Order: sequence, then C-alpha cells, then structure tokens
Amino acid sequence: MKKITFLFLCASSLFSAFAQVAGDEDKDMYNKGQQRDQQAVTEAVNGWWTQSMKTHEERIAWWRQAKFGMFIHWGIYSLPGGEWKGKKVGGYAEHLMRKEMITRKEYLELAHRFNPVLFNADEWAKAAKDAGMRYMIITAKHHDGFAMYPSAVSDFNIHDQTPFKRDPLAELSAACKKQGIKFGFYYSHAFDWEHPDAPGNDWEYNNPGGDKNLFGGRNWFDQHPELLPKAVKYVNEKAIPQIKELLTKYHPDIIWFDTPHKLPFSENLRVLKAIRETDPNVVVNGRLARNAARNYGDYLNTADRPAEFAPVAAEDEDSWEAIPTTNESYGYSRYDDSHKSVSFFIQLLAKAASRGGNLLMNIGPKGDGAIDIKDLAILKGIGRWTKKNGESIYGAAKSPLPLQNWGVSTMRGHKIYLHIFDFPADRKLYVGGLQSDISKAYILAGNKAVNTTRLGPEDLLVDLSGVSKDTANTVVVLELKDQARTNPVFFVAPNIPLTRLLAFDAQLQGKGFGFGDGKANRYYVEGWKLPEQQLMWKVRTMEAGQYDVVIKYVTGKECDGKYKLMLNNTTSIEGKVQHANSGVITEKIGKLELKQGVNTLTLSPEIISGTELMKLLEVQLVQTNDRRINSK
Repeated sequence: MKKITFLFLCASSLFSAFAQVAGDEDKDMYNKGQQRDQQAVTEAVNGWWTQSMKTHEERIAWWRQAKFGMFIHWGIYSLPGGEWKGKKVGGYAEHLMRKEMITRKEYLELAHRFNPVLFNADEWAKAAKDAGMRYMIITAKHHDGFAMYPSAVSDFNIHDQTPFKRDPLAELSAACKKQGIKFGFYYSHAFDWEHPDAPGNDWEYNNPGGDKNLFGGRNWFDQHPELLPKAVKYVNEKAIPQIKELLTKYHPDIIWFDTPHKLPFSENLRVLKAIRETDPNVVVNGRLARNAARNYGDYLNTADRPAEFAPVAAEDEDSWEAIPTTNESYGYSRYDDSHKSVSFFIQLLAKAASRGGNLLMNIGPKGDGAIDIKDLAILKGIGRWTKKNGESIYGAAKSPLPLQNWGVSTMRGHKIYLHIFDFPADRKLYVGGLQSDISKAYILAGNKAVNTTRLGPEDLLVDLSGVSKDTANTVVVLELKDQARTNPVFFVAPNIPLTRLLAFDAQLQGKGFGFGDGKANRYYVEGWKLPEQQLMWKVRTMEAGQYDVVIKYVTGKECDGKYKLMLNNTTSIEGKVQHANSGVITEKIGKLELKQGVNTLTLSPEIISGTELMKLLEVQLVQTNDRRINSK
C-alpha cells in the first residue's frame, strides 16, 4: 500500500449537525516554511532539536502506553456556553470572543462573573480515572488569552479577574497525582485575542491572523514582514514567559499546542527551543512546530473531531493522537446536544489503538465548574467497558492481523485482541489471515474460554455460543504459540451482512490526490481530478457469493463525471456522479459476484466533467440472500 501520512488538517465540517463557522479551524495546521525560517531550522537540526531527540523514546514512553486521555476545554467562555447577549452562537463555544468580536473590556466584565463554585478537582480526576483515562490535558490559556491560573506574567487571569481566587490547575495537578494520572496543559501560543501585539484580534487592534484576512490573511508574515516585530514582542513578553511559568510552577508531563500557522515557523521553533531548555522531559505534541520536512514535536495529531483514521507512515505508527469531542464543540455549549454514543467512543478508542494511536477525548465542563451530565454519562459508559477490556487497549500495539469486516484487532505481547463491533448473528466468528497456531482463546470480559477450529492454513473459526454480546465491542483474546504470522489482505467474513471498504483503506494509484481530514462525512479521498487516479482494494473471501454494491461519496458543484468499478479486471459497474442538497450520496449501483479467494476492486474515472470527480467515502458490499453460490 502506498504510505501516506495523516492529513493533519482542521477544515470545518460542512456536514455535521452542529455546523462550524469560518475561522474555527485551519486547513493545514502547520507551517509551509519560507527562506526566512531557514536559519532557525538549521540551528535546530544541527543543534538543540537533534540533541533533544536523543531522549525522545524515553520521554514519550508513558504516553505510548497510556493510549486514552481526557482533553478539557474550560475557560471564561464556558459561562455563556455558546450564547451572547441572548443570541445563540454556533460552532466552537470557546471561540465566542472572536465570533462576537468581544472587546477585552467586555470580556473582563464576563470574567468578573466567572465563579465556578461547583469545580471539584478530585471529582474531575476521578471521572477521568473511572473512564479508563491515563492522562489529562486542560486549557491553561486558550485563544482568548485568559490564563486559568494565577499568572505573574499577565493580570488577564483567573485569580486577578474573577471572584474565584483559586488555582484550579494546581488543584487538578494534585488530584491527578492522587489518581495516578499524567497531567498537562493546552496553551495557545500563537493566537491571543486580548494582547494588542498578538495575531488574531482584528476587531479591536486590527491585527493580522484574524477573520478579516488583513495584511495577506494566513501568510500575513510573508506579505507584511514589517508587522512581525509586534508578534515577536508578544511571544517574548507573554507566550514564552507563561509557558516557562507553567513548566516551572506545575512540572507538567505534557504540554499541548495549536494553530501554529498564526506565526512564522521560526517563531514556533523558538517557542519549542525555550521549552526544551526549561524542561527537556516534557512531552510536546506536533501542532507546535511541523513543516513538510519533519515534525519537531514528540508526536502527531489528527484533525479535530475525527470519525475515521487515515493510514500513517510507518515511522509514525505509534506516535499519533486523535482528538474527538463528545459533541461538536470543545468548550461547553448549552445548545449543542449532538453528543455521540458511548459505543462510538469505545469503537473509536479501539480503532485508534488498532492503528497504533492514542485517543484524547474532550469534554467541556460548564461555567459553574460542573461536568455536563451528558458528558458524565459518556465517561461512565466508556468506563464500564474499559474496566473489563482495558488490557486490549493500554500498552497495546497495532496488530499484524489484516482488516476484518467485523471489527479491528490490537496486539500485546503474544496476545491478539479481536474487537468485534459487528457481532455475528450465528455466533460464528471467522478470523481471516491468521497463520499462527493458538494455545488459548477466551472472552476478555470474564475470561470465558471459547472453542476454535482451524479452517485451512490461515483462517480460524471462533465459536461464540453462550457468549454475552457487548453491544459496543466484544473482545476475544487469542494467545499465540509462536510469533504472529499473517496474510495482510482484507478479510471478508461470510456471515457479516455489510462490508465497508473505506477510501482511507484503499491503495491510491496515481499522484496528486489524497485523504480528507477524517471527520464525519470527510473520511474521503479528495483531489480526484485525473483519469489515471484510481482506488484499489484487495479483499479475500472464504467462499464465492453475490453482493449488492453501494457507493457513498460527497459531491458538490465542483464534482461531476462518470466512474467505473471493476472487479478482477473482468466485471464492471458504471455509474454517474449524482448530486443532493445534503452533499452526501449513498446509492446502490449494482451487483457483483466475488470469487473464493482474493478479489481486486478498482474504482476509476470514466469521464471527469467537473473540477474533480467526487470525494469518495466508501464502497459497501451488502450480502444478498443468494450470496452462497459456490462453496468450493
């Protein structure tokens, strides 16, 4: 398969029920780099950064083992909760100050009413621990520039400007230590809406980096280098001093950054250098300093609110983190009731672990300090599952077992964990591609032994008779006798009604197109503009059968044309790109008869009459009643 790194993007979702507005997220979330930055890059690569990476493996070891963390967006914006002057404000609630162009003076008036008397650090830490989370990251300062701790650098902070007069970060740090949870901070270093010299506030200070696209928009520092000294002044006077303050005062295990595109790459490197000089052991995420050449942080992040995960390059397989949130806002929003199910997050956690990644799940506590009851319900539901099945997640690695149409798999030592999302109705679990012998098989929750039968040299049948089904994810453990040996081809179990062939799991043939950001209805291939660009899936079946073929894709005014789905270079189905008001098309396009063994499906353009063909999400194979036509 062609190796393609994550598109660590942050383009807003056009299709979520809780639509974002422009400015919430950035498309690239990294610096493209200019000649101006070369001196800083050379200094880093030839000196301090390369030296810091000598302890990278030791520094990040705990994070790789942890797998599951709690992200918390909590600040002054949590009090209005997505409402301003009686008006509902959509999108990310933590962006209230920018969206409503609130002045520093008005924001302080809001701060003067912020008194989270229900805040209880021990309850927050226990909620995280009970959910199975092993680390916590909270917003020490978000884009509004307001410090949620007593900062000596700026009086724009919770102690000086609110009646609360406490240090919630110190209390959380202590509470997490009691629970055995690693602790750290989110810090907005490049975006600061209260500071007169920082990027972002274009309504009060006419600064670059805001929604008005003043001074060249995203790349303002290239088109207007005369403005750069102002931003450097902010970094020198506030950002770096507060980051050092957090490191020396609280000694966090991890520090998390965002929106690096608001500053030139050289400034981001300078911030990272200050961190490494202050605390060489703190873990730093990849959104601080990353360009096309390399990631200068310790690991990479997906886009916001992911629903599916694209493949990553081999060197990054155990160094990435997904950052979903319980609804569609990171800060608390009283109007956002689009909370996902407990099953969604349990399966997302398993999917991340199966690909070698971590899951940092966000909640947005209320302005009074209480955790939303909807978030608590999700945390408790996940906790019930992790308490019984955590062994299959913590310290687990990507499994060598191929993709299966019933779920995913993880591996730890000589054990392979089968995460069954689609529990077979006949209670027969077909496991494809496993050539190794097993010594033992059992259900992880309760250790109930299950019988297995070898079906040829590389397939296994697990008998789930009498097994209590977990509605989210039933985990079966296979203990191997020797080293794992597998066939890497996607396995289509014969008794699972629906097989989803995601665009993310296709082999991309041709250059110039790539993956979307992984959000709901954005886990597509985009940039499909050339006739030589194709998507290919290899799937292996135990028996021949007939399937209805359903295609799901995103379309718009720019998309149009005809396509062809070819099976084994012999049989094909042709289709025409359709359009719908929702932008998402799901349609049955025909039937295909898959042979026993390996089948190759190739989706290619026939005619591209728009600027691109379509944004393919997935091809679905749906079993028909007469699926078993040949069982040789």
